[in-house]
Amino acid sequence: MLELALPTTPALALQSQGLAFLSPQRLHEALGLPPPWSRSFTELLPAWDRLPPDAHLRDGGRYRHRRHSCYVQSLGSGTVALQPHRAHWQPTDYNALHGGYERWFDPIEAEMAQATAWLTLLQALGQLFAQVRPVTQWFIEAHPFRIDTAGGVGRPTPEGAHRDGVDFVVVMLIGRQGVKGGESRVFEAEGPQGLRFLMTEPLTTLLLDDRRVVHETTPIQPSGEGLGHRDTLVLTYRAGGFQAP
Repeated sequence: MLELALPTTPALALQSQGLAFLSPQRLHEALGLPPPWSRSFTELLPAWDRLPPDAHLRDGGRYRHRRHSCYVQSLGSGTVALQPHRAHWQPTDYNALHGGYERWFDPIEAEMAQATAWLTLLQALGQLFAQVRPVTQWFIEAHPFRIDTAGGVGRPTPEGAHRDGVDFVVVMLIGRQGVKGGESRVFEAEGPQGLRFLMTEPLTTLLLDDRRVVHETTPIQPSGEGLGHRDTLVLTYRAGGFQAP
């Protein structure tokens, strides 16, 4: 049975059920993040206000803003290295709506892409995932997202419930303002069990074994007058290389 709260470590939760749910406090504890990390990471959050529009939405929407950058983590040396900018690509088996072609997005801003707090997060997550699936390298894709309600409805996952074709997926809530909806849903890939929950506190983080579960987020709508938005950071970790045509 899938559960959000288990009396165990995130690595064991991933091994036993394919997901781990981390409150902000548990995120710090599980990853061994130093006490100043939250303050340093919070200083990067204005970058979400500068995300350019996603020009590749095939449903005709204008509700998504994003950037994209890639890294390689070498577990032996403990390094996380930013890679030359490349397209984001997924096969249609995993993304029927946007798969099968190269999508080029603006890279993550240089100040954020090389910030110590940012690289510390990428490295700590990779070390945790290596406890579940030992590898020598992780190929990491980073996607800061903003979904807004400018058109009345914003769709965090217009492709529906899906897998990403990687080993592990991280979904971190950065913040939400003036919206309702945006419910997270996780289902067994090969079974009947599922979970539904709402992430509301910034830095709440969901870790997913992409081989074992599928996930989606329901649409958002404005909760009052004015433009609302929901900001997230999605990271994917894959062994063996980046996905490519």
